[in-house]
This record gives sequence, C-alpha cells and structure tokens, in this order.
Amino acid sequence: MKIVNVLDRDGGQVAFLDGETVIDPVKCPEPGGGLDHRCFSDTLAFINSGDPGLAAARRLVSEAPEAARVPLSQIRLTAPIRPSTILCSGSNYRDHNKEKSNTPISGKEPEFFLKTADCVIGPDEPIVYDEQMSTKLDCETELGVVIGKAGRHIAVSDALDHVFGYTIVNDVTARDRQVRTAGDFTWYELGRSKAFDSSAPIGPAIVTADEVGDPQALQLQTRINGELRQNSSTADMIWTCAELIHFFSVNFTLRPGMVIITGTPAGTAWSTDRELGGTWQGLPGLTPATRYCLPGDVVESKIEKIGVLRNEVVQFEESAN
Repeated sequence: MKIVNVLDRDGGQVAFLDGETVIDPVKCPEPGGGLDHRCFSDTLAFINSGDPGLAAARRLVSEAPEAARVPLSQIRLTAPIRPSTILCSGSNYRDHNKEKSNTPISGKEPEFFLKTADCVIGPDEPIVYDEQMSTKLDCETELGVVIGKAGRHIAVSDALDHVFGYTIVNDVTARDRQVRTAGDFTWYELGRSKAFDSSAPIGPAIVTADEVGDPQALQLQTRINGELRQNSSTADMIWTCAELIHFFSVNFTLRPGMVIITGTPAGTAWSTDRELGGTWQGLPGLTPATRYCLPGDVVESKIEKIGVLRNEVVQFEESAN
C-alpha cells in the first residue's frame, strides 16, 4: 500500500495511491472493525492504528466509490510524513566512501546526525539555495525507514518487525559547512551542514513494508537536470536497515513515525570537489558533476518500488516581513 499526503488548506491529508489514482478515505464509508475516519486524520494516526488500520485501508482502496477517486495528475502532494525526529546515518555505502574525504571512523561505525521536522519539504516543493548558508549545496538520495512499532535496544533479528514502511529522502547537504580540516586531520560538522530549511525532501509516498519486501535489494538513482548522477543498490550498504534500527535504538526509544535515513551511494557532487577531498571514481554510466546545485536545477530521487521524488532548487528570497 502507498500512503500519500494531499495538500489542502490545513496542511497534509492522508490518502492512498492506487496506480495513478488518489483515494480520499474521508469520502469512503466508515472503515468499521472498531475504527472510524479518525484513524486517517494524519499519517501518524494511521500508523498507530496498526494492522486493523491497514486492513481497513486495503478494503477502502478495493471498494472506494468514484467520488473518492481523483487522478494523481489533478492532485498536489506534500510530504507523506513530517517526523519530529529524523535519525541519519552517514558514510554507509562502500562506493561513496571511496569518493570522498574520510574521517577516522568512516566505514568503521555508523555516522550519527539528526534532522528535524523543520527540514522537511514534500514532492515538487523548493529546495532553497541561500548563498549566505552555503554555496556548495549537494543532494543525496537515501532510503528512509519509517518506524511503526516502538522499541529500545532492538535486536537486529527483530528490527524489521518495527518497520511500518519505506520512503525516499533527499539528504540535502551544505558541503562547505560539513568538511573541516586541520593539517592531515579531517572531521565533519554535521549540525549546520545537514539541518537547515528544505534539507529533507521526503516522498512522494510511504510504501508499506510488505510491498517493499527486502529493503537491501532496491535500485536507487539520482538525476539532476536529467543527468544520471547516482545509480546503485541498497545491497551496497555497509550497515543494513536492520542493523541501523538496532544502532539507533541504543540511544533512543524508537517510536512510530520516526524516520531513519540510511546513507547515499557514490556520485555526489562532493566526489568531484578536490578542495574538499573528493575523488571521483568514474563509475560506469554516471555523469560526473561539474558543480554543486544552483537555482533552476531539478533533482529527481528514485528508489525502486517507491517512486520518484522531484524538487527544484530555487533562490532564497528575503521575506517582506
């Protein structure tokens, strides 16, 4: 099942994607089974409704009246979830680690940083280019893991039982705020370089775990202005989704609606930036970046079985207020 949020005057409203049709659950009969339409009031409420909510949603999709069906082309989507906490793992793809300046822990343990709801935008919403913030804005397509069941110190063997579904997240990064050097020593500043306005595009949908199947067997691609920049598989992760769930659950009680992002493969603009330690690997079929993102660029992040997340980079404009 694919869960989307339809943009309305109150923000996002949960809906379900059936091919190229969006189904509005509020325009369907009451779901029954002890549930009512309140379980579809937002994505977190739907996740918390558990298996009964999923079963009810599947019935609605199969039995939805015509009045509840709208062509996707007539709908504007927003982020399918706006998590308060996004737990992020860096340096988690083997080929990506070969193309960049590395810290002493790169590839030896998951790198750990955070993004918040303030970073989130949805499909076709703008990634803001603010030269006062960064002139080296880079994009990273990543698989997002949406937690569905709470837990702490979760065993790797049990980890995927805590997953509600998967989505796409673009980990937009300010490289000129990330990489720090002192002599031969390199470290990352993962606060200002990762968490800022529009640095976490999410979408276009959350796909339930049963439809995705093995999260370590998904093709991942990034195109910028149509050029293929990243093309890899989640099989290239150093730490699997299950291992990352275990890792983050040591620090936090993982709660429904939290999102874990799982790193990005080779092909970032960083790889061609010698000043910041980039080492382009020349992987077959990929177009090396000649620069970082600028206003007017269109970024398309694609993951198999989930879809394509599209965002344009736009120039920051000071508010009149």
